[in-house]
Amino acid sequence: MRTSAYYQTKRLSINILIHLFLISVALTCLFPLFWMISSSLKSQEAIFKDASLIPRVFHFENYLRAWIEGGFGRYFLNSIFYTVAVVGGIVVISSLAAYGFSRLEFPGRNFLFIMFMAAMMIPIPGSFVPLYVLLNKLGLRNTPQGYILAMINVGLSTSIFLLKTFFDKMPKELEDAARIDGCSKLGIWWNVALPLSKPVLAVVVVFNALNVWNEYVLAMIIFDDKALMPLQRALMVFQGEFVTNYPLLMAGLTITALPIILVYLLMQKYIVKGVTQGALVG
Repeated sequence: MRTSAYYQTKRLSINILIHLFLISVALTCLFPLFWMISSSLKSQEAIFKDASLIPRVFHFENYLRAWIEGGFGRYFLNSIFYTVAVVGGIVVISSLAAYGFSRLEFPGRNFLFIMFMAAMMIPIPGSFVPLYVLLNKLGLRNTPQGYILAMINVGLSTSIFLLKTFFDKMPKELEDAARIDGCSKLGIWWNVALPLSKPVLAVVVVFNALNVWNEYVLAMIIFDDKALMPLQRALMVFQGEFVTNYPLLMAGLTITALPIILVYLLMQKYIVKGVTQGALVG
């Protein structure tokens, strides 16, 4: 009895320590978010004098001022359009390519897949110059189409890798049953492969949506017209050469963070399921 009680106490102590460690890590990760929201509700003077997370006076008007002065309306719609178009393109192209690499036999299949995987090792800034030259020659620079195609290219390699890993583990009996029912290869992809790969697709959607939503450097290279820029362009309005309006900047950052947080919360159960099924490892 004493031995059993000892092991139960030891197990409980270990669990408490693990939970305390995880809570401390979670608070460390969430603190910048809390600080951003807190700063967005303070005045410029209070940010430098008041270090508490709860403001003494709440300035909710900072959000309205940030929206109007930063021109968030136009840039917000631009980012939504770019994110939906890019993520939709990546999901369609990468799922078709991954299914082809996993299930179809054709010459050069392994070589092409290795080339896609090799692209993952190239840092994104390393592709800026060839992308700029290519889009310029095609007449797609300073156009939404050029930016969307460039961003689709950025997210394809990782997405193909994740989806191919899942399709490789998918039972072939399901495809045989669909083939008996008269499904073509595209029919099997649409009716069998895509519905089963929802957890992995959720990972692909969230990762690429986050990437597109936060992208700014590539947009600066491709776009000359400020009206075509994504949402991050609005944040630069509050950052001057000598003075930065921190309350409005923090309010703008909060506005830009909310949509992607909402997307993550809506797809959280699929993301967790995708990770536990081995979506991130081969």
